Amino acid sequence: MTIISNPKADPAGPYGPALQAILSEQGFAEAQAEITTWPGYAATPLVALPDLAAEAGLGAVWYKDEGGRFGLGSFKALGGAYAVSRLIARAGADITVCTATDGNHGRSVAWGARTFGCACVIYIHATVSEGRKAAIESYGAEVRRIDGNYDESVRIAAEDAAANGWHVVSDTSWDGYGDIPRDVMHGYGVMVAEAMDQLPAGETPSHVFVQGGVGGLAAAVLAMFWQRFGAEKPRFIVAEPENAACLYESAKAGKRVVVPGDLDTVMAGLAAGEVSQLAWDILLAGCEGFMTVPDDAALGLMRRLADGQPPIVAGESAVAGLAAVIAARQENAFDLDGDSNVLVIGSEGATDAALYENIVGRTAEQVRAGA
Repeated sequence: MTIISNPKADPAGPYGPALQAILSEQGFAEAQAEITTWPGYAATPLVALPDLAAEAGLGAVWYKDEGGRFGLGSFKALGGAYAVSRLIARAGADITVCTATDGNHGRSVAWGARTFGCACVIYIHATVSEGRKAAIESYGAEVRRIDGNYDESVRIAAEDAAANGWHVVSDTSWDGYGDIPRDVMHGYGVMVAEAMDQLPAGETPSHVFVQGGVGGLAAAVLAMFWQRFGAEKPRFIVAEPENAACLYESAKAGKRVVVPGDLDTVMAGLAAGEVSQLAWDILLAGCEGFMTVPDDAALGLMRRLADGQPPIVAGESAVAGLAAVIAARQENAFDLDGDSNVLVIGSEGATDAALYENIVGRTAEQVRAGA
């Protein structure tokens, strides 16, 4: 586990025009107005973890459990599908959308394509599990597996889209490509708005720990809290796997850098080596710290939550933020103490059923039933 502070952050600074141009209050409001009308929409639960908070010497820990989101198993259902709906509204349904994915984003795009009526091609990289591949195919998408890591699948998807006249619906951004990732991140804001409403009256988190990946989720969460609370916003920390820490390494370098290699981590949804440009601009301005966590910490917390009361089905990537909270408290980092009120995002449930059962020793259904 490693920790780095971000000297370029201005926690008391305003969420100014340059940041509003990336993620705006209007954009979040428009996403909420649409997504909350979709069939099957329901707010996911915000779960208190008092036993874990007491053990860590914290005032409270709140876990936003995204495992039931639209039946897709993760918060990603809010982003990719919303971007598809916006794209079809602009371009019509006679299009093909495509994206690269570790699993959850591709599932959302495929579901959105089926729901709103267009064709879909999804690219997965070498280490995406067969279970996640099958889940994407169940929504009618064509799935293509490539050699190499996530970032290579992003590149190949973009090349094929350009050659075939398809529309890339990516959750990461790069030079010249930003409108659709903005839609994706604005969709994530629905989850944040729910969490704000679900906290006890008058209560605001003192700290928010969010997992990294390409940074889109973290940027959306930070932006909404910053817009709502200004200089009084919670302290904000990003957590990543040790073997896929592009945000941490970028913070260390003071600029966006690429982490090469296989990015081998059990936290498959966070196995990204290159930071989203738009997300980085927000995180560099307002995120106070970046952390890495080992795989074994994630595995232990998956089992711990499954054994808790109430039992929680948490996927591998869901617990990175929670693992960082515990580690940061042990290191006396970020002024965590007995009065701290901490929010974490449980970003996914058992999105690979076989892998989850292998890790926890029970199926997700058995965990939910308390068996």
